[in-house]
Parts: sequence; structure tokens; C-alpha cells
Amino acid sequence: MPCYIDYELPFKYFVLFACCMFSLSDARQLTLDPITAHRKLKLSDNNREVRAVMEEQKYPDHPHRFAHWPQLLCETGLTGRCYWEVEYEGRVDIAVTYRHIRRKGNSDDCRFGRNNQSWNIPPPTITSSPSNRVGVYVDCPAGRLSFYRVSSDKLIHLHTIETKFTEHLYPGFGLRPESSVFLCSLSEEESPPV
Repeated sequence: MPCYIDYELPFKYFVLFACCMFSLSDARQLTLDPITAHRKLKLSDNNREVRAVMEEQKYPDHPHRFAHWPQLLCETGLTGRCYWEVEYEGRVDIAVTYRHIRRKGNSDDCRFGRNNQSWNIPPPTITSSPSNRVGVYVDCPAGRLSFYRVSSDKLIHLHTIETKFTEHLYPGFGLRPESSVFLCSLSEEESPPV
């Protein structure tokens, strides 16, 4: 089944070339990785939802856990072409990163989108969106990462990054106080019309 695209985009030729060929076979059902979760992030719904909370969670120590920034990764690394959607509340970072991004310390080396190990949608782009659902499409071989606002019947392009990916990519999320992220399920029944 082809993707659904708003063909009125100013970037329509790029969108037609770069991603119109993605289909439900590119869709990924993701789960959050509890061993990476900062202690002020609370997971629920079978590790498909995360909320920023004030009280520290009693997670065991682990070298993969983010120590300073309230961030976490998904469990599975991505290769090839992949698409997923998230719903969010509040101010969040939606990113992809290499598995070995630094976890300890408060430097930019540890924050999504502020180093050469991770890429994210710029926060003003996501907070100004009228929809709270974002689609992410990554074409690893082509080195393209695109973010879309998801409405009831179309995808609206928000931002694209072009680079060379040299390792598996892991979806990641950074949450500010009182924010949350939910990993959406994708199926033919839930897909907007073509």
C-alpha cells in the first residue's frame, strides 16, 4: 500500500522522489528500552509510552542508562527504510541516534541532535505544529531522515536531514517536564487514505 502524501507541499518533487515509495512494509512497531531510560522517565503500556515525572524511578544501574538528560532509546536498531509514528504532549525531542551515544555527563555529546552521533527534528518545528502526531521516515542507505506532521488524511513535511549513516540507528526521545511520548501502532486499518 503506498504512503499518503500531501502533494501540495513546497517540497513535492523531493517528497515524490525520496519517500513516496515507502509502504506499510517500511512501518516499524517500536518499543522503548527500559535499560536506557533516565530515572525521571516512567514507562508504561508495555514500554510503548513514556512520561517525564518529578520522582526518580527505581531503575537498576546500567551502563546504557542516560544519567543527566531525560532521554531514552528504543530497543531495536534500524537499517534499510523505516517509518514510524509517535504522539506527544509537551516539549519533546524526536531523534535517531547511534547506539553508542554518550550517556553520562551534561555535555552536548549526550544530547540528541547536538552532536555527530544523533539527529532530531528542531524543537521549534515540532512545538509549532498543530498536530501532536509525527511520522518519521529514515532511508539509511540514502542517508535521509524526514519528519512529517500526521493529520487525518495526509503527511505534511516538516524537516529533512541528509547525511551519511554509518551504523544502525535507534529511535530516541528526550522529554521536558510534564511531557510524554506514545509509540503508535500502524496497520492498514489505521492508515489514512492514499
